[in-house]
Amino acid sequence: MTSLTLEEIGKRARTAEAALRVLPTVQKNKVLTASADYLVEDSKILLEANEKDVEKAKANQMPEALVDRLLLTEERIAQMAEGLRQIAELEDPVGEVLSMKQRPNGLMIGQKRVPLGVIGIIYESRPNVTADAFGLCFKAGNAVVLRGGKDAINSNQAITGILQKALASCQLPADAILLITDTSHETAEEFMRLNRYIDVLIPRGGAGLIRTVVEHATVPVIETGTGNCHVYVDETADLDMAVNIIFNAKTQRIGVCNACESLVIHEKVKEALLPVLVQKMKEKNVELRGDEASCRVCAEIMPASEEDWGTEYLDYILSIKTVKNIDEAIAHINRYNTGHSEAIITRDYENSQKFLDQIDAAAVYVNASTRFTDGFEFGFGGEIGISTQKLHARGPMGLKELTSTKYIIYGNGQVRP
Repeated sequence: MTSLTLEEIGKRARTAEAALRVLPTVQKNKVLTASADYLVEDSKILLEANEKDVEKAKANQMPEALVDRLLLTEERIAQMAEGLRQIAELEDPVGEVLSMKQRPNGLMIGQKRVPLGVIGIIYESRPNVTADAFGLCFKAGNAVVLRGGKDAINSNQAITGILQKALASCQLPADAILLITDTSHETAEEFMRLNRYIDVLIPRGGAGLIRTVVEHATVPVIETGTGNCHVYVDETADLDMAVNIIFNAKTQRIGVCNACESLVIHEKVKEALLPVLVQKMKEKNVELRGDEASCRVCAEIMPASEEDWGTEYLDYILSIKTVKNIDEAIAHINRYNTGHSEAIITRDYENSQKFLDQIDAAAVYVNASTRFTDGFEFGFGGEIGISTQKLHARGPMGLKELTSTKYIIYGNGQVRP
């Protein structure tokens, strides 16, 4: 793999894609099940490779949240395998006929789902993405070319090798998944311009990575955005529920894009809510940064800056903004959010509907944690990312979002007059 140029990788992926395009569902599922089995059987190989990456990350003083993203455990490997098994159980979208109508001239014109082709994915230090991306792209009939971060290179190589072994054991092209092992910025930018072979490029990572891909790519890009996710506590909220949801959304796992980074609260509940919330957040040593109104309620809350309102911390930090009404809350969230996931805690039906209608985001919740924005939780069996754009796909990108469509036309000799 290391000796392959990007040109060679592109050609090999395109050759593999031609075979995958017409692969029967039963064969796809056989590969996915075999891949899951191999991941578990070879977990020792994965853990040894991952240990090298984690040790290097700690030596380089990588932040705790990012080390957590990088870390593989027996449980996480089992989850990767289970994800592949779940994908095998999902309905294959390829070949689905979406419509079929007869025109006055007798032509039967229909539309059906087809694979996108060769999908390129650029991602950071999350080795589970390697298996997830392969499973979803493969089930949707696509070849995938991966370029992971240098921090996870040993883990990614080990996972890719195991998946290629599973493909070969099923007499299918191992090039259905290819990993770019040169992690230099120059190679990454060249990859972004490989539109001769790559049909679509999906970046998964922080704001800097996504911005770089959008600015430099000549390959069409599907943005999977960062997550400055908010929870708004309305004046009618059940405050016990609010504390539990905020605590879960902020601390259940901090290094993920659907974690709550910003809290917005109605001024009428700040006196009752904030002291309880401050005590709850002490369990995880969460640093709270608030506006003047919230700082006056609790001395433990530090003053926030303008920058805090738009920051995805990926850390044990939470910003707090007080507002006079739901309209001010919606305006604040729509100004500073990243189009990912937003939640309202309320007993007021009209306010819940206003929030659902007016918040501009891929996922909008009423009385639930933002942590549910996830392909598994949505019943997709996994996701390639959370799309925060509005073209082609928005929200968790499952199998259908990894397909395109084409028109199929049946005639019996018609010519255009």
